[in-house]
Amino acid sequence: MTITGEQDAGTAQAWAALGGAPELAGRVRYRGAAGLGEGPLPVRELARATVGVCALAAAELAAVRAGAGGGPDEVAAPVVDEGAVATAFVSERHLRVAGRQPVSFAPLSGFWRAADGWVRTHANYPHHEAALVRALRLPSATPEAVRAAVAERPAVEVQERVYGQGGLAVAVARAYGDPQPLVGPVRESGARGRTLGPAPAGRPAAGVRVLDLTRVIAGPVATRTLGLLGADVLRIDAPGLPESDDAYADTGFGKRSALLDLAVAGDRAVFEGLLAEADVVVSGYRPGALERYGLGAAQLLERWPGLVVAELCAWGWGGAWAGRRGFDSLVQAGYGIAARCGGPDGEPGVLPAQALDHGTGYLVAAGVLRALAAGGGRALRFSLAGTGSWLVHGLRQVGPAEPGYAPEPWLREADSGYGRLRYAASPFGDWARGPSRWGTDQPVWLPR
Repeated sequence: MTITGEQDAGTAQAWAALGGAPELAGRVRYRGAAGLGEGPLPVRELARATVGVCALAAAELAAVRAGAGGGPDEVAAPVVDEGAVATAFVSERHLRVAGRQPVSFAPLSGFWRAADGWVRTHANYPHHEAALVRALRLPSATPEAVRAAVAERPAVEVQERVYGQGGLAVAVARAYGDPQPLVGPVRESGARGRTLGPAPAGRPAAGVRVLDLTRVIAGPVATRTLGLLGADVLRIDAPGLPESDDAYADTGFGKRSALLDLAVAGDRAVFEGLLAEADVVVSGYRPGALERYGLGAAQLLERWPGLVVAELCAWGWGGAWAGRRGFDSLVQAGYGIAARCGGPDGEPGVLPAQALDHGTGYLVAAGVLRALAAGGGRALRFSLAGTGSWLVHGLRQVGPAEPGYAPEPWLREADSGYGRLRYAASPFGDWARGPSRWGTDQPVWLPR
């Protein structure tokens, strides 16, 4: 396999956005045949760079925990296999649950021609489907009914009607959105977290407790990566907001999952106890959504100044859309990416992977690892729109990849709470076991 010997521009950009020392970026090397090269945008470059900086952040933390200080001469030089990256970036497509192929998108999710353009809907969850049906006053929850209702309305009207009812629809933008930062400004508390001693080889996050308040893909990719690197990851969800079994079967590796209702005094007390012993909190809710529970980044750092808090959202942290819900497919539509990937007939298209989700996930994990290496006491911000902005405004394609990519070397099988799984291994290795069923674990930390 060929190992590239020159610094990768995308890796240098991402590492700089994370605040890393510039001289370290050139230590990451890439090898092997790559997928994700098809299409008009540099998705392959985004994928390998986000995994590359995560590998570099892991090496930096390992050096710090070994007492080496994390300087350029002390951090191991990661080698990232592009085949592993390409396979992991479409992990949901490779998943098989007891031999069954999961359904990625529900029948009412997709592109629909409007009176003056196109609309993208997302109705994978039952409550979002119900909101779509309600907003468009559909006679039935069928693709035919959606197609007819959207066709007679302007795209923005459909978008606003559906959002107004709590659903998800976005008018497809014909031009790219304004540039956004890849990583938001870092808030520092001035305090340090718990001192981390030496870590086992390959597990630089060993002993770190991560409270996971994320859903769907980006946040869960970040936390399953931290789990693989040794962290004790505990995901907490509200019992009234169920998760897709197939989604959790893909992203539930490397963690445990419990249910707590923060509106119930007993559950809130348990949650507070978990927070008091956590090193990291990763949240994936809309800006402002957790503040009413006292769980915004500033509130958390005020109470526990040594924490690392990583927040991610869909549309960015400012502007009129900051408070809106969103998924990768919707950000692709609203940011102009879907139009760029469209066909000659004008119908929008998609990236070869849900790259905004997966790429943001690895960036979040990298940011957490870097914050731990710096001693904690930091709040970080990421967004799918920020990653999309980098894709279209900052990254450049670097030329053809080594040919011969095939996913099979990176596919594994394991038992899980959902039966036998076939799944994509992480670019950093494989998990020790398959996921439990969502919401069935106890809300307690494992012994350090």
